[in-house]
Amino acid sequence: MKQRGHQHQSEERNGPIMRDPFTGVQIRIGVMGSAGGDVDPTVLEHSRRLGRAVAESGCCLLTGACPGLPHEAVMGAKEAGGHVIGISPAVSLREHVETFGSPYEEYDVLIFTGLGLMGRELINIRSSDIIIVAGGRSGTLGEFAIAYEEGKLIGVLTGTGGITIALPTMETSLGKNTGSEVIYESNPGRLIDRLLERYLSGSYECPCYPDKQALSGMDEGGR
Repeated sequence: MKQRGHQHQSEERNGPIMRDPFTGVQIRIGVMGSAGGDVDPTVLEHSRRLGRAVAESGCCLLTGACPGLPHEAVMGAKEAGGHVIGISPAVSLREHVETFGSPYEEYDVLIFTGLGLMGRELINIRSSDIIIVAGGRSGTLGEFAIAYEEGKLIGVLTGTGGITIALPTMETSLGKNTGSEVIYESNPGRLIDRLLERYLSGSYECPCYPDKQALSGMDEGGR
């Protein structure tokens, strides 16, 4: 286990990497949102700017390997030289392309879950350190619900339509303390900055982390 307390950002061959101060692993930001339907060009541009901001921050972008707003974020991240992971609902590349009609060439890593659209949502959320919602319909609402239930740090890119319009009211009515925190922001770059500031504050801790005392024993050679 890596020593805690090292620099959050470290220089790598392809630029600075934003690392989790607890694990030392590159921070993964999952972008969830509308995969289809008519979308305003301004919203498409906001999603692309979001992806660029993720890459420029040194974080890894993770999506459900679908078209629409998440793919716009992927395109933005690749423009900025970022690292992108796709979690496919398909069992193979053939099914990914022919059945789900999804892109694949822009991904650095494409993981085939074979779990279908709803099944892979769990993998999306649990594989992300931070979740961002942009637009979205029922599927994105399901991902928000999983992230909230599991205590994740969540960002909502406001002004992108879909469920982002209803989430502020919906969140206040949940009445359940899961440890999750939700940050609302209309500017993509500022949203990433605010999420990372909170994530790296030292006072935020995801419920998904292992017990620190157990990790201390591992650092001392107790594996």
